[in-house]
Amino acid sequence: MAVVTPLHSQWHPGELAVQRMLGIPARNNPTVYGLKQAHAHRVTVSPLVAFGTLDKYGNPWVTVWGGEAGFCRPIAENVLGVNSATDARFDPVMQALFAAQGDVQKSNAEETDLEPRTRSIITEEVIKFEGGKIMAALSIDLETRDRLKLAGRFIAGSAAHTSPGVANLQIAFAVEEALGNCPKYLNKKHIVPHVPTPQLVSVDKGLPLPREAVELIEKADLFFIASKHGDGGMDVNHRGGPPGFVRVFRNEASGGRTGGEGGLVLVYPEYSGNRLYQTLGNLNEDPVAGLVIPDFETSDVLYLTGRTTILVGERAATYMPRAKLAVRIDVTEARFVRGGLPFRGHFIDHSPYNPPVRPLATEKSIIQEDGNTNAIAIATLLTRQVITPTISRYVFILKPPENQKRDRRGLRAWFPGQHVTFDFSSELDHGYSHMRDEDPQSLNDDFVRTFTISAPLDRKSLADVAESIEADGKVATSSELRLLRVGVEPELEIVVRRHGSATALLANWNLRVPLEVPVLGFGGVEDFRMPVARVKSDRHTKESVFIAGGVGITPLLAQAAAVLEMQDSGERGGLQVLWSLRAEDLPFAVDAFTRIEGLGPVTKLFVTGSLDESQDRRKVLDTVQNMGAQAVDRRMARDDVLSIGESGRRKFFCCTGPGMMKTLLQWTEGEDVVFESFEY
Repeated sequence: MAVVTPLHSQWHPGELAVQRMLGIPARNNPTVYGLKQAHAHRVTVSPLVAFGTLDKYGNPWVTVWGGEAGFCRPIAENVLGVNSATDARFDPVMQALFAAQGDVQKSNAEETDLEPRTRSIITEEVIKFEGGKIMAALSIDLETRDRLKLAGRFIAGSAAHTSPGVANLQIAFAVEEALGNCPKYLNKKHIVPHVPTPQLVSVDKGLPLPREAVELIEKADLFFIASKHGDGGMDVNHRGGPPGFVRVFRNEASGGRTGGEGGLVLVYPEYSGNRLYQTLGNLNEDPVAGLVIPDFETSDVLYLTGRTTILVGERAATYMPRAKLAVRIDVTEARFVRGGLPFRGHFIDHSPYNPPVRPLATEKSIIQEDGNTNAIAIATLLTRQVITPTISRYVFILKPPENQKRDRRGLRAWFPGQHVTFDFSSELDHGYSHMRDEDPQSLNDDFVRTFTISAPLDRKSLADVAESIEADGKVATSSELRLLRVGVEPELEIVVRRHGSATALLANWNLRVPLEVPVLGFGGVEDFRMPVARVKSDRHTKESVFIAGGVGITPLLAQAAAVLEMQDSGERGGLQVLWSLRAEDLPFAVDAFTRIEGLGPVTKLFVTGSLDESQDRRKVLDTVQNMGAQAVDRRMARDDVLSIGESGRRKFFCCTGPGMMKTLLQWTEGEDVVFESFEY
């Protein structure tokens, strides 16, 4: 009698390699043999199952079938039966299972119509493969966020045409392995059946992608991925996150505008999951994968297959700053099919575990270093000043990291209006946790935070640099003059609103105990620096209009003194400020006007909300107005913005929350506008 060895004691070499690479403690493999009764029930109540298999070239593909609960259910011990409408023309898994063996695919030279690399399927016959055909599946219920991984073999199946391009599929799938899986990044959707009406949009091998397919990727919050290992193992899993978490690194024909190799390349971040790394283990051993990206609103679908690269640490950050683990997919074939899915989905709710979208380094000018070892400086908290109950000023002193050589020129200086990136992980990262419902965001928090610098650099630090360069007999360039000499320990100031774990740490820290935070770098939009050059003879110099919401004023605080000095000297240009501020934050305005002479008279405050009864609102408003500011008790309006200066002779600098920013960009359409978000 044969003895079945439980799989929980086994990891294959690829899985072990990834676990060692990522420093995961040894643990048993929780995968179980066969289809347990509880697992069978979970499949039966799920309206969708993603199925993966290999084509005749060994390429993995994956699709999604279903539309309502019960289409996939147990029909024998360890056997699932599937009954679903399917795309019979372009679905790559259907073709791998049912394509007529004698129908040879076209050569690349002949692939010029809209139905390349597809074969007619065998219908009205039972299809079997000797020894079974390798398959894997993922049962998923997007309303309950339940999912179950399955692996095994296709036993037999048949397909019957029901309408042009559509077939009713019936298959028997023998389950050899099953594993309940992590639900963290599933966004809730209500699934309903839909009759497919498949139309293939892509031509040749589908590359580069048409714009419709790129837009599908850009809004996708879920895809399924099929991987393989050795000759007899497959895995189908899902990856989810906020809409847009998958990024298009390149989508070009060979020899495109970059002159490079062209092709389609995708990058997505690997979030904190159950830390089994079964998919990555497969990719480490056999770096090929199939993806399916469904459009739940339209039933359009994008099928992909290609080669993968696992990106860890610095390599991940090179592509996707702040990501510590990511996957690059070089796509070799794609099929974008309109109306190809047998279901649609109505959005219910996003997962509370979703982290923010992480743009590629090529998409956004943000710092690319990651981790303490890449720190360019260490910031030690020096002072804390509470301005309002939720807004405080923090001053740090910067020193070079102990583990880095001291450059003779010292630390590169920052510009007024730039932001600084801190890494709080050493204080806030408390290690691995599979689920944390009371604080879901903490599981994917890299504890990297970016704050706008709210005060200019000490000029003495820059003067010291100039002296040291001249003393060495060197010609000082403008870039060299931005450097801080070794031995100078400059102070850095930020003004922030308390929101989240990092700012709570700063607010509650005992100042008698040193707090040291690695600095990863400085960044910011160069165009966001306001003009301070002396331009008496330039009749075309534009007036600067700074529009801020709340703490969005901080980029101006670092620049205002120099800009106002230019204005007071009679130079052309000038500054006007429109600042929307909550009533309870009016002391912040008093603080800013006190510290920066001349800022009050050029500022119009739009006060919203009401102060606590314990505060004397009239007194604070009188103080603001006595400092020269104009204060109105209402929201900012379009006329307030466009009545300043003349169109073509003004430049708007905007730093607000996303809602207000959207409105401002509508109001200032056609104007000279630069903007930055304070929600880094």
